[in-house]
Amino acid sequence: MANPLDEKLQRFEELERLIVDPAVLADSQRLSAIYREHGTLAKLATKYRHFKKLNEQIREALEMIEGSDSEMRELAEAELPHLKEEREKIWIELLDMTIGGEDAHRASCIMEIRAGTGGEEAALFARDLYEMYRHYAESRRWKVELLEMSPTELGGFKEIIIGLEGEGVYRQLQFESGGHRVQRVPETEAQGRVHTSAATVAVLAEPEDVEIDIKSEDYRKDIFCASGPGGQHVNKTASAIRLTHYETGVVVSCQDEKSQHKNLAKALRVLKTRVYEIKREQEHKKRSDQRKSQIGSGDRSERIRTYNFPQNRLTDHRIGLTLYKLDQIMAGDLHPVIDALMEYERQEQRSAFGTID
Repeated sequence: MANPLDEKLQRFEELERLIVDPAVLADSQRLSAIYREHGTLAKLATKYRHFKKLNEQIREALEMIEGSDSEMRELAEAELPHLKEEREKIWIELLDMTIGGEDAHRASCIMEIRAGTGGEEAALFARDLYEMYRHYAESRRWKVELLEMSPTELGGFKEIIIGLEGEGVYRQLQFESGGHRVQRVPETEAQGRVHTSAATVAVLAEPEDVEIDIKSEDYRKDIFCASGPGGQHVNKTASAIRLTHYETGVVVSCQDEKSQHKNLAKALRVLKTRVYEIKREQEHKKRSDQRKSQIGSGDRSERIRTYNFPQNRLTDHRIGLTLYKLDQIMAGDLHPVIDALMEYERQEQRSAFGTID
């Protein structure tokens, strides 16, 4: 039966015992970490307990059907279809809850969009991707916060970083990480020729403060004057922040706010997320039996999708999905793409976990 789910349930039951352990109760920091992990696993573990109970009830019903008591056999035959229907429903819900791995429960994430090859056209495409995700987030009623952006003269973005918060945000967006290619006639093209440009997207699970602690001595802070496209000064006050994390070498800059304090807070948020991602990847590499995503590694260099404007076509290369309604997708109707990716991963999870009988 589904070993990964059994392991999570065993861990949850271990945490239940630890919560009432006097030694743990005396250590507030450890208790806080245990409560957080317990809360993270609670929904999945409770549902899996219910699933296992249904399995037991189905086994009992099958035994009754094989038995000699005609009345009990009749009752079991009437009850069995309902039990199997309920079990299948719970099984699908469990599969959905495991999509996204350890970070499936995250209600916040950070998305980084960067222009790739293609010059100004790539920067304009990065802007279009941002608008697409923003409209999709609005349709999901997620909160969107601009953390940092590097605009270009023509209104594109060399880079834009946003924070997203809401139910299922990481689980829905995690498969957007990778290389996005666009084929279209650029606004700057006078002869109507189709050009190919690219942008990269990274979706990073945002950790809670108790999961990663970065102290002021862990990074170098540089303060400078913010500047806009073309080198023009946005303001003459030294409010922009650059943080360099000593251990990992991660560098984060933030100059969107006029307040140095607000820029620092945003920069720290991005820094924590990037450092958490690095440490998480390092931990995953240590686990030789860690199952790799069948959809893709999420590597930013991996080309995952093509946006062909002349044909009004979107193609997701990982699952062979082609849709001829690119105009609607760019307007924020990402639902058919996200749903197809989720369904693909759901089927992969079903295969990985085996049968439910």
